[in-house]
Amino acid sequence: MNGKIIFRSFLCLIAYAGGLLGLQAQVKQVQYLSGTGYQETVSWDFFCTGGRQSGYWTKIEVPSCWEQQGFGSYNYGRDYKTNGKNSRFNDEKGLYKHHFAVPSSWKDKEVFIVFEGSMTDTEVKINGRSAGAVHQGAFYRFKYNITDKLLTGKANLLEVTVSKMSSEPSVNNAERLADYWVFGGIFRPVYLEAVPRQHIDHVAIDAKANGSFAMQAFIKNANKKLNLLTEIVDSKGAVVSSNQQVVNAGDSVVTINTTLAGVKTWTAETPALYSAVVSLKDGTQTLYKATEKFGFRTIEIRHGDGVYINGVKVKFKGTNRHCWWPESARTLNEKIQLQDALLLKEMNMNAVRCSHYPPDKRFLEFCDSLGIYVLNELAGWQKAYSTKAGRLLVRELVVRDVNHPSIIFWDNGNEGGTNKELDPEFPKWDLSKRPVIHPHHRPGNDFNGIDCNHYEDYYSTKKILEDSLIYMPTEFLHAQDDGGAGAAMEDFWELHWGAKKSAGGFIWAMVDEGVVRTDMGNVIDANGLNANDGILGPHREKEGSFYALREIYSPVKIRMGQLPKDFNGSIVLENRYHFTNLNQCTFKWALVNYRQAYSNLAGFTVMEKGKAAAPAIAPGNSGTLHLGLPAGFLKYDALMLTATDPFGKEIYKWTWKIADNAKLLTGMFNASSGSSSGEALDSVYVLKGGENTVWLSKKTGLLTGTRNAAMDNLSFRNGPVLAQGNAVVVSSRLYKDGNNSVVEFTYEGNLKYTRWTMQEDGWLSLEYEYTLDGSYPFAGVNFNYPENFILGVKWLGKGPYRQWKNRMAGTPVNVWEKLYNNTQTGYWPMVYPEFKGYYGDVTWMEFNTVEGKFYVASRDTGLFVRLFDFYALSSGVKPHPELPGGNISFLDCIPPIGTKLALNINYNTAALGPQSEPAKLDKPVKRTLLFYFGLPKTTEAKEQYSRPDVDNVF
Repeated sequence: MNGKIIFRSFLCLIAYAGGLLGLQAQVKQVQYLSGTGYQETVSWDFFCTGGRQSGYWTKIEVPSCWEQQGFGSYNYGRDYKTNGKNSRFNDEKGLYKHHFAVPSSWKDKEVFIVFEGSMTDTEVKINGRSAGAVHQGAFYRFKYNITDKLLTGKANLLEVTVSKMSSEPSVNNAERLADYWVFGGIFRPVYLEAVPRQHIDHVAIDAKANGSFAMQAFIKNANKKLNLLTEIVDSKGAVVSSNQQVVNAGDSVVTINTTLAGVKTWTAETPALYSAVVSLKDGTQTLYKATEKFGFRTIEIRHGDGVYINGVKVKFKGTNRHCWWPESARTLNEKIQLQDALLLKEMNMNAVRCSHYPPDKRFLEFCDSLGIYVLNELAGWQKAYSTKAGRLLVRELVVRDVNHPSIIFWDNGNEGGTNKELDPEFPKWDLSKRPVIHPHHRPGNDFNGIDCNHYEDYYSTKKILEDSLIYMPTEFLHAQDDGGAGAAMEDFWELHWGAKKSAGGFIWAMVDEGVVRTDMGNVIDANGLNANDGILGPHREKEGSFYALREIYSPVKIRMGQLPKDFNGSIVLENRYHFTNLNQCTFKWALVNYRQAYSNLAGFTVMEKGKAAAPAIAPGNSGTLHLGLPAGFLKYDALMLTATDPFGKEIYKWTWKIADNAKLLTGMFNASSGSSSGEALDSVYVLKGGENTVWLSKKTGLLTGTRNAAMDNLSFRNGPVLAQGNAVVVSSRLYKDGNNSVVEFTYEGNLKYTRWTMQEDGWLSLEYEYTLDGSYPFAGVNFNYPENFILGVKWLGKGPYRQWKNRMAGTPVNVWEKLYNNTQTGYWPMVYPEFKGYYGDVTWMEFNTVEGKFYVASRDTGLFVRLFDFYALSSGVKPHPELPGGNISFLDCIPPIGTKLALNINYNTAALGPQSEPAKLDKPVKRTLLFYFGLPKTTEAKEQYSRPDVDNVF
């Protein structure tokens, strides 16, 4: 969208919404020269010096990263490994020109040109005259006073030269030798600010939870005695405090101190905001007025104890976020900023680390209003700014963001990108003296009593938490591919939650940073294994860990994994909020019946529903929720419970099966007046029942063929083969069991026996028993079926995302359905949920294939079904983890998944905690599977489930 569509030369965007034209002379007036973000841009003249579309003048949209506009060359921050450190290989320059006019009413005002972010060295000229020194540093707001260079009432020429690489080596080292994509261009908005000559440049506020309020107002050009009026306004617009301070001629900083009673404090759970309306006055005349939002809150690091907000110890549930969108790279818009903040809240997170550079200001405003704790970071990805270059950038960082109550810490660089000489620079500009921390990937780099060491395992974390320092990993559980993040997090989080000296932590990372390559037909490229590190996909597709984290991080903790036999409708709740009593939440229950296998619908039907009175449970305490279920609740399939927070947002929805598998399978089988038959041929047994015929090898005991009279042969065969251990047939026999025909095999090895029973209605039962002694990633039996024949599956079990042994959370039991996709981690297009994987607590599964349908069911609990070949981690010597043989497996245990940074050649995940250890088997395992090859002829229960879909009525 360009300037012809969006009129950006409007005169006044008033910082304080007074709404009267008379206020225009009193407030900052803003005129955008660029657009405001992605999809709201303005065309400027542009010349690129290298790469694509270089060597001639054309047009470019501003703001943007020029690579995404088809210019220059792409490079990832680790290109130095192939192109050399600080290589000039991608040292392109962008030359920008733009004509603009300013209103004649600005003739007596001071006018500044402001750049919110430009990558990297930026030289600015107005009407051929330099606006000031070249700015070096990509992620910071900077501005120039251009009052004496403007032509009022006439066209002005803006010329900007942006060098993709900085001439200052330390800036390149800090910002561009990094594990992320690096770009060139004016990627954030550019605008003019017009203010009266006597004005307030900025204010710095320190508002504490006890109601104390201090403010520094930085005054420009006070040439006589003036007054500074500060009014504090609450969220309803009421003035709750008024304070006036004398400004003497020549004063550049004025300090205001006052105390308010009964303030509403700001926390991530109670994001109460106030506004400071600051007026520079000459008698009764207002010369200038500015408004700044803030919150009352107190940050404390109590050494050897924890991080306290407003006197309460908090633990950060966070992730690392870069500013990112596939089509526009680092250029975002309000919609994306809000979406990211809402996604953090949806995951029940309360914190975000703005790695490895400060974000757009709008994102911080959403963190203020929605309630998200923020770590705001000076860039420095393993290499630091020099002291000379860094001093200016620290000032620009802090001055822009100083009043956001969401910002809890300033981060001085990352993983060795810390210049300790810059630590004292932060409090120079921050009146509240927020703590400074040092994110790092090696021990021994603690600062201000906090150890931020990255990527410790479960057991080393446990040891660190016994130290004298507070431990808060600013990166942990690396989420590359489908590993990390939610995997192993339940163990990690319980460890952190219960540890006195834990302040929580931040997962790496929020988003897969796949970029739409305009030089390669718009494919999405994550630079191999480097950038696909997210809990979310590039367009914020929700991966399995998203839902696992949502349950694990729920501030309403329920430990009841399944309904006890004596369940009476009472559930123990643990309050894991820091400031919120659970009586401020809402709890609703529903009794549901699952859709049956032959229904055309997935999901469930709500049969009865109600609301439970929320118990008064203070933060950190436990209590009981009484649902008040009807007397006959045991006749239904499942109980669901939804918790909603004080703002009306769903916290989580829990599901517990009431019915056992035998009851849930009622209606899948037909009574039949016929009987099955069996025949022993030279090399096979043949069993027939209803419309089904199967062949079993006498030599191997394996299923060799299946046929339904109404369709062609099915290719499901070559099982059961033990996923672990060995088996050799030693004997077999064919016999009748009532109307059923049975073939039984006995074995030497780990498999004791298999018993195939053909029922008269065509259902085939397979009973087997095996014994293993030791630790195994998986165990059970395998079959073969061609992956290319599969169209989709429907099942009653956990889903819709696949599980790992150490990532079972976030997958409730339901009737799920999905079409086949071949999503493999790290390659786009990716479809979520992935089709291939492990699925737990399966009661029945319907396979839809090009050959027809077939069904598998089990009355036994704890069945996992493995669908085809897949992997979760593409690191290491080969994709991980190891898979069972065959194509479809019926398992009694499944493997855990590791992370990129907790993986060795032997795929040892055990260091990630108890859930990440392989399963231990030392007792015989006995299971019965039921198969039907074809579509059973039954209409039972269809009428009951033909009613309209009402899954979400509660």
